[in-house]
Amino acid sequence: MKKHILLLAAAIFFLSACEEIEPTVTGSMGGEVIESPVEDQLRQVIIEEFTGVRCVQCPAGSAFIQDLLAQHGERLIAVSIHAGSFSFPYSDSQFDFRTEEGNQLISYLNEPFGYPSASVNRKLFPGQFDLQLGQGDWAGYIASELAIAPKLRINIEPDFNAANRELTAKVTLFVDEAITDPDVRLSLMITESNIADLQLTPASSTPQVDYKHKHALRGMLTNYDGQPITESLSAGAKIEKTFSFTMPAEWKEDECEIVAIVSLNGASKEVLQAHQVHVVE
Repeated sequence: MKKHILLLAAAIFFLSACEEIEPTVTGSMGGEVIESPVEDQLRQVIIEEFTGVRCVQCPAGSAFIQDLLAQHGERLIAVSIHAGSFSFPYSDSQFDFRTEEGNQLISYLNEPFGYPSASVNRKLFPGQFDLQLGQGDWAGYIASELAIAPKLRINIEPDFNAANRELTAKVTLFVDEAITDPDVRLSLMITESNIADLQLTPASSTPQVDYKHKHALRGMLTNYDGQPITESLSAGAKIEKTFSFTMPAEWKEDECEIVAIVSLNGASKEVLQAHQVHVVE
């Protein structure tokens, strides 16, 4: 009898020691277990600043955005869009920061009435009559958007070939809460920072020659208003898309970032989630 009890105890110990530890999952679709590399991703907010090298007040707005980035870290993403009447380069500017997509975005998100001006998550907030917000409104609306749980999470896997300057970006969406809006879009931007070039500032009537332009929109891998997501956005869905782009030689890849935005496209253009990674890790 004693021998049987010992054998039974040994068997129980062996089975418990070999128990499989279940992987952390974010959901399933069609019975398939989906693991997410961004399982802890929180809400990430995008501020799209409209600016120009001839805009004397814009450096103050850009400096304020740098303070907000220091405060919120990776949860805040900034894109500076050079478009509008202040964006024309000087005759001795090294770069023309204007882009076709930027010119389209300033119409899509409404022309600013004054500068500095920016859109926060492309959202029309209560009491506001426009997507464009003055500098005094940015911090509060960013904080309120950060407090909202995301309906989905975004993973970006960049692959840059320095030999031919070909950039490939694999974007994976992990849907946590069903999204039923009829028109949801994925936008992919490329920004570049620390570009030294001319910028008018309040310090002088002549532009500063070595002003450092940050997170300037350089181009997009999708249309300006994004690529429609035609797949089902039911809870637990995993959606993968791959984009390719040849980066111009003058862009410094180690200063460039890929920005992904999932947003609505209709009466509301609200951004549901944004994410950003370096082109070169």
